[in-house]
Amino acid sequence: MRKYGFQLIILILIAFVLGSYWYTHRGVVRSVKGIPDPVQKEATGGTQKKIGGYDMDIAFKYSYDVSALVVHDEDYNDGSLNGMLAPKDVALAWGRVAEYNDKIDFNWEQSNRWYYWHVDDISVLGPVGGVDEVSCHSANTHLIPADSSIRDDIMRIKQGDYIRLQGYLVDVDGSKKDGSTFYWYSSTTRDDTGDGACEVMYVEKVEWLD
Repeated sequence: MRKYGFQLIILILIAFVLGSYWYTHRGVVRSVKGIPDPVQKEATGGTQKKIGGYDMDIAFKYSYDVSALVVHDEDYNDGSLNGMLAPKDVALAWGRVAEYNDKIDFNWEQSNRWYYWHVDDISVLGPVGGVDEVSCHSANTHLIPADSSIRDDIMRIKQGDYIRLQGYLVDVDGSKKDGSTFYWYSSTTRDDTGDGACEVMYVEKVEWLD
């Protein structure tokens, strides 16, 4: 009897540890009220990085300042070129989408550098203004760290965080001596959907707002 009781205690402890890990690393479903739309302003200049043998020219299109609720996050430490350039994507929400995130089951997901959401009944979107408003108040954002310290900050971001990111929306053009090329261009509007609608952001500052 004591043996089985000990095994039960061990199983409970394992379940607690796994649950704590999930809570800490994946976060919780929550909402935040009053988050304004991202602010972007035309910018000039840029920077360069050498990634995976490519010379990357990173052109600053707009300065970008976004405060948002992280409704999902996904790491891309797979050794791919875009994974080395931008090791994390975050699905961000603001406005009424962030405010009602804990009341509406959006079923946020990310895969293959895209984000997805769906609801079982479209009528539940009434408080946020419908499908188009969800698209205008959420975005999948590819995060390019400005340096190793910012990379560490980016990798700490998790679902449920309320954060502020500052930096630039960028176009990236890469080339190798053998003639190989690479490009990754940012969306510059919040109302587009589908291929090319993600923000590619060069991040210079990460701040946790609560």
